Amino acid sequence: MDSPPPATPLRPGLAAALVFVSSGAVLVLEIVALRLVGPYIGVTLQTNSAVIGVALAAIAYGTWIGGRIADRRDPRPLLPAALVLAGITTAITLPLVRYAGELLRGSAVVGILLLTMVAIVLPAALLSAVTPLVIKLQLGDLNRTGEVVGKLSSIGTLGAITATLGTGFFLVATLPSSVIMMALALLLGGSGIALGVYLHRTRPPTATATATTATGGGADGGAAPGGRAGTATRSAVAVIGLLAVGLAVAAPDPCDVETEYHCATVQADPDRGSGRLLLLNSARHSYVDLDDPTHLEFPYTRWIGAALDVTAPPGEPLDALHLGGGGFTMPRYLSATRPGTRNTVYEIDGGLVDLGVRELDVQPGPDLAVVVGDARILVTDLPTDSVDVVVGDAFGHLVVPWHLATREMAAEIRRVIRPGGSYLQNVIDYPPLRFIQAEVATVAAEFPEVALITRPGAPTRLSGSNFVILAADRPLPLDEVRARLTASVGAEFDLLAGDELTDFVAGAQPLTDDYAPVDQLLVAP
Repeated sequence: MDSPPPATPLRPGLAAALVFVSSGAVLVLEIVALRLVGPYIGVTLQTNSAVIGVALAAIAYGTWIGGRIADRRDPRPLLPAALVLAGITTAITLPLVRYAGELLRGSAVVGILLLTMVAIVLPAALLSAVTPLVIKLQLGDLNRTGEVVGKLSSIGTLGAITATLGTGFFLVATLPSSVIMMALALLLGGSGIALGVYLHRTRPPTATATATTATGGGADGGAAPGGRAGTATRSAVAVIGLLAVGLAVAAPDPCDVETEYHCATVQADPDRGSGRLLLLNSARHSYVDLDDPTHLEFPYTRWIGAALDVTAPPGEPLDALHLGGGGFTMPRYLSATRPGTRNTVYEIDGGLVDLGVRELDVQPGPDLAVVVGDARILVTDLPTDSVDVVVGDAFGHLVVPWHLATREMAAEIRRVIRPGGSYLQNVIDYPPLRFIQAEVATVAAEFPEVALITRPGAPTRLSGSNFVILAADRPLPLDEVRARLTASVGAEFDLLAGDELTDFVAGAQPLTDDYAPVDQLLVAP
């Protein structure tokens, strides 16, 4: 049997567009996938690593399989199919992640990998098969192999770069993840159908004749592309697309608001009419009483409140800097207990600030200045000896961002605190508590006086716990702090200082900008 004639190359502009779009779409999927899985498994170094690793695996296998198929079949009819299937799998990714996420919520490594695979593998692999299919079509002259492969590979890279910057700087900032995913699905599916129609209309006469002979010709002889089979395919795509949209609408949505950094939800407290609970990526982040700003619901906020109560004479206003806004619980507390206090809040998530204004009674004004930006950068711009107290309560999911946990950051904080002022830092850690040990050592490397507030028995607890580090350049008023804690939380605390704190730290080394494996310290060895 004679071998089939070589496939006709695509027009150069069309070939470049296919490679550009398909490569870019993979990066859109990768970036948005992190947003989709974050509410269920958190946004940690492990999550980021899983998304990148799974995406690279999908690209590798998709490219490999696409190349093998291209050597065995005519790539022209395969290209529209790959795009349409990529559109379908992209459309069903959203409901699949939401349903699977509820089952895998809070999972460790295996759950993280499984959920990221659900979010990325199929559409990314199908899209990655497009480039080798296009390259195979364009290789009509072996003397130009290097030029063709190099050119299309570079175009694919440019598509990936464009999509990365466009998604990170524009799409995620302006559109919900669900809208991005459905729009991408429609773009891919529509492009596949349009490409199929175009390739059928521009099919060379010899190929058409061969297809007619093979199928028997005529209306009864078979289904040429664009005939009954083509209609059936488009109908099937439409049905699957509608099903995907229906599943996406019915799937549980963990977000009231999707900001640049968080999936945010505000819930009313059924037991306290004016109480509001702020959840970020499904984690209990802040509690605000709209009618009583002195009400502190979470134990760790009472610990911070007790320390703030004795940091200066009662009622004396302070210049307070807050690293992380969240629900703005502590700025409201200081304004209520120390009228005239000037609170400055550094919050990286502008969408969270807007949510606070709308639903949590956040009122920027003379006593509350809100600056949207990264606290590490903003602190370095502050004058020396410019604030009385710094409250560190910034988290990425349940993790203190590593660049806010280093000795260099602690040095900047000490620089901006006036003599006699204090630094309070909220930290979450899990057994064996390696991170809090390292963070206490880090703060102690810059502040001569350090103490630690924990839950009773926290150093031996089997689950995670909050810790509040107290630091100053003067002896801490530990007796006053202990008395205030007893009045506010009863026996729900331990206060470690001196030799007891030294024993707890157990020789841990300070974290630095050069070495701060925060995420790894939070995982049991």
